[in-house]
Amino acid sequence: MIVDKIFKYFEEISKIPRGSGNEKAISDFLVMFARENNLEVIQDEVLNVIIKKPASSGYENAPGVILQGHMDMVCEKNKDKVHDFTKDPITLRYIDDMIYADNTTLGADNGIAIALAMAILTSDDVKHPSLEVLLTVDEESGMTGANALNPENISGRILINMDSEEEGTLLVSCAGGSRTTTTLKADWQEPENGQEAYTVAIRGLKGGHSGMEIDKGRGNSNKLLGRVLNGIYKEIPFQLSHLSGGSKTNAIPREADAVIFAKADKFEALLGIIKEWNNALKNESRFTDPEVTLALTKADSNGRALSTDCTEKAISLMMTIPNGIQTMSGSIKGLVESSSNLGVVATTDEGIVFDASIRSSVGSLKEYIKEQAYAAAKLAGADFNAHGEYPAWEYNPNSRIREVFQKIYREKYGKEAEIVAIHAGVECGLFGEKMKGLDMISFGPDMYDVHTPNEHVSISSIKRTYEYLAAVLEALDS
Repeated sequence: MIVDKIFKYFEEISKIPRGSGNEKAISDFLVMFARENNLEVIQDEVLNVIIKKPASSGYENAPGVILQGHMDMVCEKNKDKVHDFTKDPITLRYIDDMIYADNTTLGADNGIAIALAMAILTSDDVKHPSLEVLLTVDEESGMTGANALNPENISGRILINMDSEEEGTLLVSCAGGSRTTTTLKADWQEPENGQEAYTVAIRGLKGGHSGMEIDKGRGNSNKLLGRVLNGIYKEIPFQLSHLSGGSKTNAIPREADAVIFAKADKFEALLGIIKEWNNALKNESRFTDPEVTLALTKADSNGRALSTDCTEKAISLMMTIPNGIQTMSGSIKGLVESSSNLGVVATTDEGIVFDASIRSSVGSLKEYIKEQAYAAAKLAGADFNAHGEYPAWEYNPNSRIREVFQKIYREKYGKEAEIVAIHAGVECGLFGEKMKGLDMISFGPDMYDVHTPNEHVSISSIKRTYEYLAAVLEALDS
C-alpha cells in the first residue's frame, strides 16, 4: 500500500544524519532515489535537490506544481543522552498513534515532507500535473538553500510547502526574519586569590520552536540565567569563567550554565541565593515550565576568569538583548507580530557570543529590534553583526491553490479548514521573492514539541495528510 511507503521512507531518511550544514548524505540519497525511479533530478551547488515527474495523462496542460520541503533538521538532545548527530541515526519509537525519537529531536520537521514527496513520486495511482519536488538545505539555520536556489531550474507556478505542523490548518502568510550575533571580546586573567569555581545551572525548561511556541510564555534559559547572575552579583561579586546555553537560534533554549569564581567563604551564602532564585523561578514558571530547576555545584577550575568589567558587560548583555514577544498583530487576533529569541550563548577563547533570532511580519519592526540589539552591544563595547535575512510571505487574496485546498478539505471532512498566518518563518517568502506570481500554500500533519527532544508526530495524521495531498493534486487538472 502506497501510504505505508511514507513510513518506510521516513525510517530510511532517519538513518541518515542531516543536521543543518550536514546534508550531503541525504542530498546524495535523494539523487540516487530519483535515478533508481527513472526521474529527472537536479542537485545544485549548495546540494538542493529538484526531482521532476511528468504530468499524468489528461493533466499535460495544467499549471505545474512544486512540492516543497527541507532536508535538514534541528539537532537537540537531552543533556544525559549520548548521541552524535553527525554520524548516529535517529532511533524511532512508535507509541500508540505517535512516532518519537529516543531523547533527541525526531526530524519529522521536515523529514515527513521528504517521505510524503517520495511516496507521491513513486505512486502510479495519484493523478497530477507535472511535479517538481524541491527539497532545500539549511532551512533551520538560515534558509541558505532557498536563498541560493536558481529559479531557472523551476518551472511550476503553484507551490505546496509541506513544512506546517497542524492538520486542518492552511498556512497562507508568515513572518520574515533576521539573525544577530553579538560578540563580547574576552579579557582573560587569573582568578583572584581565595576564590573557587562554581557552576550555576538551569534545567527542566520545555523549550520549543522560537516562532511557533514563542507565544506560550516558556522560559528562555539564557535570559533566566542572566537574571540569576545579575541577582547574585548584586550581593556577592564574582568573575565569570564560562557561559553556555542553547544550541540553535530558532529553538527556545532549555538549559544554560555559568561557571563563576567567588570567594570560598561565600559558598553557603551563594547556596542561599540560589535557593531563593530557584523558588522564584518555580513560582513564575509553575504553569509554563513546572519542572524548572536551578542548582549550584562546585566546579573544576580552568584557571582563567573574565575581568570584573568584562563580567559585568556579559551579564548586562544577557539582561538587555531583546527576547520574547515584542509586539502583537493589530489585525489578526492572537498572532505574534514581532519577537526575538536569544537562542545561543557560547564561550570561546576570543570571547562570549550571543546569537539571537528576530522575526516580524512588519519590516520596520524587525529593523527596530535589530537596532535595540545593536544598542545593547554598543553600550557593552561588543561587536555586532546582523545576517541571515529572509522576507515575509504576504497574504494573496486571489490564491487559486488556497481555494482548491479549502474545497477538497470541505468535501473530505465536512468542515472548513482554518486559514492561518504564523509567526514562524517558512521558505515561501524567499520563493515568492525569486519567482514572482507564484501561488503558494503550506500544510502538514499534526506535530508536537518540534525542535525539542520530545518532538513527536501523529501516524494517522500523516496518512490523512497524504490522502488530502493526493486529492488536491487530482483536482488540479486545469
